Amino acid sequence: MNYIDLFAGVGGLSEGFKKAGFTPIAHVELDKAACYTLKTRVAYHYLKAKKRLPEYIDYLKGFINRDELYRKIPHNVMASVINAEIAYDNSNTFEQIEGLLNKKNVDLIIGGPPCQAYSLAGRSRNRGMTNDNRNYLYVFYGRFLERYKPKVFVFENVMGLLSADKGRYITDLIASFKRIGYNVDFRILDAKNFGVLQSRKRVILIGWQKSLKRFNYPIFKEVKHSFLVGEVFRDLPSLNAGEGFDKNYNYSTSITDYLKFGYIRNGIDVLTQHVCRPHTAQDKEIYRIAVEHLQDGKRLKYTSLPLRLKTHKNDRSFFDRFKVVDDKAAFSQTIVAHISRDGHYYIHPDIQQNRSLSVREAARLQSFSDDFYFEGVKEGKNRTAAFKQIGNAVPPLMATMIAKKIKTLLNGI
Repeated sequence: MNYIDLFAGVGGLSEGFKKAGFTPIAHVELDKAACYTLKTRVAYHYLKAKKRLPEYIDYLKGFINRDELYRKIPHNVMASVINAEIAYDNSNTFEQIEGLLNKKNVDLIIGGPPCQAYSLAGRSRNRGMTNDNRNYLYVFYGRFLERYKPKVFVFENVMGLLSADKGRYITDLIASFKRIGYNVDFRILDAKNFGVLQSRKRVILIGWQKSLKRFNYPIFKEVKHSFLVGEVFRDLPSLNAGEGFDKNYNYSTSITDYLKFGYIRNGIDVLTQHVCRPHTAQDKEIYRIAVEHLQDGKRLKYTSLPLRLKTHKNDRSFFDRFKVVDDKAAFSQTIVAHISRDGHYYIHPDIQQNRSLSVREAARLQSFSDDFYFEGVKEGKNRTAAFKQIGNAVPPLMATMIAKKIKTLLNGI
């Protein structure tokens, strides 16, 4: 069974469907840096299928550059990544997709429009975003459903979708999908219940053609485990703020049980993007205080900082502006795209390292495998772009379990 991924981001949702045995036809994404990440991942999957994985490892080691990697992949395979906006006129995108389909039918459409228009943070920054056209991207999603008539679609978004404009958007969205010919249902699913070491609640809306009488919204059982967040850090070399290596780095210890469970270290023992941002002396002093608080079983409140360390006068909100990722907890706080701006909400728990998370550590908390490389528009200029892509992504481990359930249901029809 095949699928099209709309608003694909870096393909976290797609990665899950790929691992569940679905075949991607196209990934449509506006952000240019994310498209390079998608292309690199397409190259990985192609070379792995052709038993030519050492050629991809050469890229992770820095022995070949990005252009050299891409030249190893047939043009029609790389063309599956479509750098385009999903908007009023999608004729060019439709044409490219249909060239890739080669008269085949589409089994699934997956994806979720950008969440800023629905997120609580986005609305608070922009007076509710009532005039933002991104509120209506579900209409354009619906046009792909009308054109390709997939058996099933998966629409992912943030919790704020349910409350935006007092619930009008979710009501209109469901009504529009039903008019197109789908039964629709949704649940609030939390990534921590799928084995991801992160609390990340998302609205997962699933639609299926009304003719599929035996299809229903899948039942997901909580994944029980005893892993702790510290498992994602244990095998990584210690770094100070501003240190790290983009490619061809070595692990400090052998693989941990969680890294096996989550398929995070899966045979390619080349560590990449264990890179962290630099910090000011003031930030590092605050980080030390925050870690000391956590070691005493408390969380740092911004209001308790010495006046000389405060950078703004707002003592009424954002009390937990500086937050340590607790390595002794069963899950971390949600990784969001703001991590690309600063690391204050994602402080490493080791007081000796005294820094925020590296790119690879953030990726692991999102359950991305270590062979997943995050690109920038310019090769090597990618730390900020990588953090943004990671923060916006669907955790692949969660996506894999959703995809497997859908596959089982479709096979039973």
